[in-house]
Amino acid sequence: MSPRRRSDQVLIHTYDDGVLSRRPDELIVEEPLAIQLDGHLVATTMRTPGHDFELAVGFCHSEGLLGGFPVLGCRYCGEGPIAAATPGPRASRAADTGFNVVTVETGGRAPVPVSRLGLTTSACGLCGSTTIAELAQRLDPLPVRPPVDLGRLGAVAEAVRAHQPLFERTGAVHAAAAFDADGNLVVVREDIGRHNAVDKVVGHLLLGSRLPASELGLFVSSRASFELVQKAWAAGFPLLIAVSAPSSLAVGTARAAGMTLAGFVRGRRLSLYAPEHVPATPDR
Repeated sequence: MSPRRRSDQVLIHTYDDGVLSRRPDELIVEEPLAIQLDGHLVATTMRTPGHDFELAVGFCHSEGLLGGFPVLGCRYCGEGPIAAATPGPRASRAADTGFNVVTVETGGRAPVPVSRLGLTTSACGLCGSTTIAELAQRLDPLPVRPPVDLGRLGAVAEAVRAHQPLFERTGAVHAAAAFDADGNLVVVREDIGRHNAVDKVVGHLLLGSRLPASELGLFVSSRASFELVQKAWAAGFPLLIAVSAPSSLAVGTARAAGMTLAGFVRGRRLSLYAPEHVPATPDR
C-alpha cells in the first residue's frame, strides 16, 4: 500500500433551503499513477493512492501485457525492486516522485508494451500540485461571473432526469448536460462512461460554435472527478454541478480555475466546494 493519505479535509459551504453554512468535509484523494512494465511507460490513470502495486499488476494482466510471464516484483520509481512499500531510504527516494510511478518487473521477458497515455503523460514527478500547475499553464483562469443562484441548481438535476431515456431503459448510463443561467437545458447526452457523456456535450457545443461555454453550466450525474473538472475548465464552463462528491484534486483544480463546483445537488440542498470563499448569493 502506498504511504500516502487517502482522504483530505477541506472547509466547504453547504446550502440547505436558502441557508448557507460552513463546515469541514472529507474528500477522497485522487492522484495520477504512471504504470510501467519493465521500465516502459504503459499508461497513466487516476486513482486513490493505496494498493498501487496490485493496481499496476492487475492492469498489466487485464490488458494482456505480461505475455504469460510471471511478475518478479514491483517498485516505485526511484527505488529498487520490492514487494511492498516500506519506510526507509528507498521510500524517501520514491517520495521524490510522489509515490505515483510504479514499475512492474518481469525481468524484461514480457513484450515491450505500447504506451497508452491519458490526461497526464509525465513519467515522473506526478502529484496533484504539479497536475494542477500544468493545467494552469495550458488553460487561462475562467472569467469572473455573476454570483450563482444556488436555489436553481437542484431543478437542473431534476430536469436532466426527464431527458435520460437510456437510463430509464437500462439504469446503466451517466448523463451530462449544459444549461443556461436560468436553469434551462441546452443539451443532454448519455453514455456508459461519465467522461464520454461530458465529451459529447462539449463536442455538441463546439460543433455549434458555442465554446467557450462561459455563459453555461455543466451538470454530471456522477461524482466530480479531476478529469471532469479538467474537461469543464478546457471547455470554459464557469460552473460544474454533480449529484455526488468531488475528489480532493477536483476541488483543488476547480479553485485554481476560478470555477464554481457543487456536489450532492439534490432538491434545495447542495455542498459548495469552490470557490473557497463564496461570493454566491443563496437565492435571488
